[in-house]
Amino acid sequence: MKPLPDTIKDRALRPIARKVYEGKPVTPADARRLLTTNSVLDLGRLASHARERLHGNKAFYGVSMNLNFTNICALRCPLCAFSRDGGEEGAYLLTLGDVERRVKEAASAGVDEVHIVGGLNPGLALSYFEEMLRRIKRIKPNIFITAFTAVEIDYFARREQISVEETLARLMAAGLGAMPGGGAEIFSPRVRKIIAPLKIPGKRWLEIMRLAHQAGLKTNATLLYNHLETTAEIVDHLSRLRDLQDGTGGFKTFVPLPFHGENTGIAARRACTTGYDDIRLYAASRIFLHNIPHLKALWMYLGEKMAQVLLRFGVDDLSGTYAGEKVVHAAGASTADRGTEASLRRLILNAGLKPVRTTAGYGALE
Repeated sequence: MKPLPDTIKDRALRPIARKVYEGKPVTPADARRLLTTNSVLDLGRLASHARERLHGNKAFYGVSMNLNFTNICALRCPLCAFSRDGGEEGAYLLTLGDVERRVKEAASAGVDEVHIVGGLNPGLALSYFEEMLRRIKRIKPNIFITAFTAVEIDYFARREQISVEETLARLMAAGLGAMPGGGAEIFSPRVRKIIAPLKIPGKRWLEIMRLAHQAGLKTNATLLYNHLETTAEIVDHLSRLRDLQDGTGGFKTFVPLPFHGENTGIAARRACTTGYDDIRLYAASRIFLHNIPHLKALWMYLGEKMAQVLLRFGVDDLSGTYAGEKVVHAAGASTADRGTEASLRRLILNAGLKPVRTTAGYGALE
């Protein structure tokens, strides 16, 4: 078999291929080239090489539920179709009893993980979230809980007038297993002023994640794309994530999120991404973020067919069944609001890979 650089037909990508083949980090300038190339088959060779070096022929998936406990939010970001003001039509808050009933139902159906994200509801104290986690763990002690974005952690700490470190410690003691990567959006101050003007700055998001990693909590990282961002701003975002990961090693998964604009206050460049957009971003991310072990494609955001294709463009995690997801569907996602284990396994097998059932902690469950 020829060495990887010799299989690359686009001569402009061969210097990058040599770095990938030798296990060397690529530069931000390289990332820009990867994000703009039309040679997607070459890009796939590079990204697949990077993925296989980390995970062989394995691809991960989870059997999970989503718990969006409230849509009442103090921020009301223009990019969000999910949030409501208190008292507004459609606003809701789950009681702890509601949470228990939903988790018991999901646990009886065999879920391994619960993914919890909600609005910044001014009426909820930290004790509500501690008790939520404790009740979930009582229902199924080995269930894995991924919960509370950096934006939520910052809000909890400020509301309680305690440190982020104490906030994290209390939630971890109650059962928190990992943090999702939401709220990162795009770190560019120019774009954040438009799409999420009241949300914490990108610098603060990174600070919260650094503290979480130092506390021993693994996290995801995300990027929201296909709205108002430029290629240079994407490269800057990826670079900041890679730099933090060099210092902490706490990011376990990177999750690009295509923007869905229906019912939001943002007029995106296009109604949806193109296949080339998705392929370039995921493949470039796998190559550039060499120090973040997993790359996840959320099939609910991308559709099953594109998520499956991306398994051959650097993705190793097809995400979970996510019963009950509300956030992206409020913004017009046309996918089902829940998946099945059989369908996820079939997608992976038909892509020629070995499905591995896991949680956000990436311990194999089979």
